[in-house]
Amino acid sequence: MLHKTRAIALKITNYSENSVVAQFFTEEFGIQSYLINGARKPKAKIHVNMLQPLHLLDLVVYYKDTGSLQRIKEATSWPILQQIPLEITKSSVAIFLNEILYKVLKQQQPDPHLFNFIQQSILWLDQTDEPIQNFHLCFLMKLSRFLGYMPSSSDEILPYFDLVDGVFTKYAPAHTYTLQAPHTHMFHAILNVPYEESHLIQMKHEDRIYLLSQIINFYKVHTENFGTVNSLQILEEIFH
Repeated sequence: MLHKTRAIALKITNYSENSVVAQFFTEEFGIQSYLINGARKPKAKIHVNMLQPLHLLDLVVYYKDTGSLQRIKEATSWPILQQIPLEITKSSVAIFLNEILYKVLKQQQPDPHLFNFIQQSILWLDQTDEPIQNFHLCFLMKLSRFLGYMPSSSDEILPYFDLVDGVFTKYAPAHTYTLQAPHTHMFHAILNVPYEESHLIQMKHEDRIYLLSQIINFYKVHTENFGTVNSLQILEEIFH
């Protein structure tokens, strides 16, 4: 049976000489893997270039709830990304976000609110003319809300943030997964700022690297088998 769904491309794996298996986060079915024959041929109807990380597509798909590999009848790039594929800073951020999403969405069921959040975040990154050096930090914390471990909000900025319990606290936790001043102030700002104002958060390069490493620790604590983030070094070099 044929279905229409919007989709976000996450990963491509070569399947044969000209074919690939593409993994998408779809609006209708959650995470799905599709066998696409001939995708690496120059005149492919569904070409591998359409399937690059975080590209957005409209799909017409065959769906069987018994098979792990599905089939695609039609695929259209929409909306077409303008800057992410061409601009080195934005493409580097996209590679990083894609790696995180692939880790946390492995078993994701359909979630239209999560899908819309990710799609709108990708479009904002693609279209904005504002500086994006803090965008990935804000994205990760906004994403955590949909994954069920968003930190508790607090109007008062307490001296410590407990990464394990996800709370601001007056006293240092009895473990090392913690933030303290001045990083608690920066972290509090990241939690509460919209994307279009994220560049206004002032921090040094070293502070941004440290905060990102701690946010990744936050994800590791709350995500089973999270593993290492291979694209981390790229961001450190891009935003130096």
